[in-house]
Amino acid sequence: MGADLTSTAERIRRSVESVIEGKPEVVRIALTVLLAEGHLLIEDVPGVGKTMLAKSLAKSIDCSVQRIQFTPDLLPSDITGVSIYDQQRREFEFKPGAIFAQVVIGDEINRASPKTQSALLESMEERQVTIDGQTYELPSPFMVVATQNPVEMEGTYPLPEAQRDRFMARVSVGYPNAAAELRMLDVHGAVNPLDDLTAVTHAHDVLKLIDTVREVYVAEPVRRYVVELVSATRNHPDLRLGASPRATLHLLRASKASAALAGRDYVLPDDVQALAAPVLAHRLLPTAQAQLNRRTAEHVVTDILQRTPVPAAHPNGRPQQPGVRGF
Repeated sequence: MGADLTSTAERIRRSVESVIEGKPEVVRIALTVLLAEGHLLIEDVPGVGKTMLAKSLAKSIDCSVQRIQFTPDLLPSDITGVSIYDQQRREFEFKPGAIFAQVVIGDEINRASPKTQSALLESMEERQVTIDGQTYELPSPFMVVATQNPVEMEGTYPLPEAQRDRFMARVSVGYPNAAAELRMLDVHGAVNPLDDLTAVTHAHDVLKLIDTVREVYVAEPVRRYVVELVSATRNHPDLRLGASPRATLHLLRASKASAALAGRDYVLPDDVQALAAPVLAHRLLPTAQAQLNRRTAEHVVTDILQRTPVPAAHPNGRPQQPGVRGF
């Protein structure tokens, strides 16, 4: 991979980690989703830094940012925009909503009703908004970073399956360790670290990195491995809903971005394995019996990874000879 990608990604990583203490893996997944043209769902209990992570990622890039606070009374038009009749010009004028930004922060997305949440479906998948029969393109790059509280919390609605499926990955911030929490008291106790955060790259640079990630090579055995992992979720006895074909694409794209961040121009099975749980688990619905047995979607993904044969990797990730299967 080019030095530009590595150096730019490293600057963004350092910038976000200056705010989010002791969570390097969470930051790496956020970067991976950004470069893979996906959307990120951050789920955890209140107060662990979900919104801070989303804001620090957005502020590290010189691009347009909008924040939407999801509440029970939020309307779909507040997100997408609305056509207003101009009496002087005697025609309707479109007033863009908060979705018209390059990075959209959806705070506590599951506090709004499913009807309001559905306003994001078209924009997240097709990167456009249709209002009154007129289609408006969204800016590029476009990324939704949404936070949500666990569904058992007061005042929350479960995310519909179609909404969850549009998020490339889900991460959990978790509580910091004692050392990180002590540093947080020193840094966050007096000032807001976001106030001193400045952009370390531009939106057009991110677009170049995305183009670079698209060129990452994926050998046929690795592609088959991705398909086998996703297919296994559709037949697993502990699941009543497996992963969709969109999940297959998301896992492949995320693996390419992970390989690029590691400085490689080819994907290894290790890249796929590391991202299988963040990319697949939030889309899976365990059966009632699995829930009684305390079997989570993450447990099922781990089980599938252990059972699915891993293709043998060649050092350069490419076929040894034309027409010969393998790396």
